[in-house]
Amino acid sequence: MAATLPQKTPPERRRLRAVGARQLETWPPFGGARQRPAHNFTVDVEEYFQVSALEPYLPRRRWASMGSRVAPSMTRLLELLAGYSARGTFFILGMVAEKHPSLVRDIAAAGHEVASHGWDHRKIGDQNRAQFRASVRRSKCLLEDLVGMSVQGFRAPSFSIVRGLEWALDVLAEEGYSYDSSLFPVSRSGYGYRGGQRDPHWLDRRSGVLIEVPPTTLQRFGVILPAGGGAYFRLLPYGLIRSGLMDAERRDTVGTFYIHPWELDPDQPRVSVPLWVRMRHYGGLRRTVPRLRRLLSEFRFTTIAENLALMVPCQTDVACCRRDSGGAVEV
Repeated sequence: MAATLPQKTPPERRRLRAVGARQLETWPPFGGARQRPAHNFTVDVEEYFQVSALEPYLPRRRWASMGSRVAPSMTRLLELLAGYSARGTFFILGMVAEKHPSLVRDIAAAGHEVASHGWDHRKIGDQNRAQFRASVRRSKCLLEDLVGMSVQGFRAPSFSIVRGLEWALDVLAEEGYSYDSSLFPVSRSGYGYRGGQRDPHWLDRRSGVLIEVPPTTLQRFGVILPAGGGAYFRLLPYGLIRSGLMDAERRDTVGTFYIHPWELDPDQPRVSVPLWVRMRHYGGLRRTVPRLRRLLSEFRFTTIAENLALMVPCQTDVACCRRDSGGAVEV
């Protein structure tokens, strides 16, 4: 059900409201000196065939006949994270959670954060408001039932909240989400929130406040480059991702890395697709695990919720950032 917004704003929430669309606070100092931050490690939990780039060549009606491979890849990833004492936020598709409930429980039992990736990996532009609301409500309810904890975060499939589709952010606030990680502030074909802020920040919407946690980017020569993970991690030099995280540290903030379980599965069945799609989706799959080992050895990682608990003066409950509906400022 949609969140009930308060009629009056308590003093502590008035302080949060005053932040507006500014950046969140940085991580706190320890012992008078800043400790190197733990960045956000995030995973979009979906099957290898539930990928937007493949959809024109692999219709949804064929999904039921495709063999599931997500569980072994997730087991490998969870073991890898445990080996480096790293934790992460897992944005899980509702239809994957419905088919693999024990996997969702294993993720939570390992100390990771469970968040929503919607129900069926439909881009936001392919849904109307009612369909999107049903998707994020259904996935949130199922995930919460499985792990017995509140689900606070959401990431749109393919980062598909783009300019003109900000109404989706209002729906998220109404449905009780506290943060979003969908606005990728780059200019790319098919996705990207051009002109968006690069670091975690407030989104003051008509329906309430959300915290936005964008994927990592790197600015060079006035151009914002994607440096958050995915194909950029597999296909481009490792130094791009490393520089993005180091650059975030120099700005006194945290970066957000993302990966998919199918990127740890180089033996996945191949779909017949054009060359450029084949290169984008299958290229560099055997590099994923070695590069992940290097990344996890060079940087500390934790969940988005844990970092927000440090940044937001509400202790561990980022849901306390709900607010009354007056005087909102649109992004």
